[in-house]
Amino acid sequence: MATDRPLHVVSVSIGSSTRDKSVEVTLGGRGFILERRGTDGDLAAARALIAELDGQVDVFGLGGIDLYLFAAGRRYTIRDAARLAAAARRTPVVDGSGLKAALEPAAVDWLEAQQLIDLRGAKALVVTAVDRFGLAETLAARAREICFGDLMFNVGLPVPIRSARTLAWVARAVLPAVVRLPFRWIYPIGEKQREITPRWGKWFAWADLIAGDWHMIHRYLPAGADSLAGKVILTNTTTSEDHAALAARGARALVTTTPVFDGRSFGTNVLEAALTAAEGQGRPLPPDLLLSRLREWGWTPSLVPLGPS
Repeated sequence: MATDRPLHVVSVSIGSSTRDKSVEVTLGGRGFILERRGTDGDLAAARALIAELDGQVDVFGLGGIDLYLFAAGRRYTIRDAARLAAAARRTPVVDGSGLKAALEPAAVDWLEAQQLIDLRGAKALVVTAVDRFGLAETLAARAREICFGDLMFNVGLPVPIRSARTLAWVARAVLPAVVRLPFRWIYPIGEKQREITPRWGKWFAWADLIAGDWHMIHRYLPAGADSLAGKVILTNTTTSEDHAALAARGARALVTTTPVFDGRSFGTNVLEAALTAAEGQGRPLPPDLLLSRLREWGWTPSLVPLGPS
């Protein structure tokens, strides 16, 4: 194959196919085809698609599901995700967790440098922290007050976690069991990603900054024109429809950690897959190298103003 051919990255997602997207972009002087294909919650279909495309694309991303969760120096493998990844025999598979570990703390640095929020006087809600522990630790160290919503948003228990120390204890206690559960029990997949069931409104109202997984934020968005008035949202994988939903609720600004291509912010699994393909080592890369290469490409978070400052 010619060395100047576009590198082809496919994110096989167990999310809704209505969010599918394919773009051709140039990053770091190299052409890429970035593609997202959803299977509407069907894990068997996702596994079959990975097996079908194995060896035909440069790198797979796993979308709508994490392969690994990290907490307090430990790594936990999600059983359903491991079964998906095993369908690829020749093409490398990444889930975005390596990039998130470096990218999201850097996005917090950027957010403060842009003076979008003064975290020293702010209250931060991280809807789920175990899938982005780097972000959780960074905000816990800088925000005036912190709330981790894992037990609320993932499990349905009305128990906020108010410190990184408590989060680490809870993670070590429950993650060994959680990663063995069917993934649909703990995360919205397929058409569930399009549903909004307002809940935990007290904590949405409490926070100045709402951060973390977009689908978990979206699933429980409060109703009402001013329900997110003045708030900053830090996330990714958003569409123009998602921007409208936030604006309608009065949110001040949306910051996405991954670039926006043709109106769409792709997941970290897509960006990590692109970086992995460009490096050409045929295996996942360490977080520091991923962030270094991304900065060489000119990365900065994307800001979407939504309402009055």
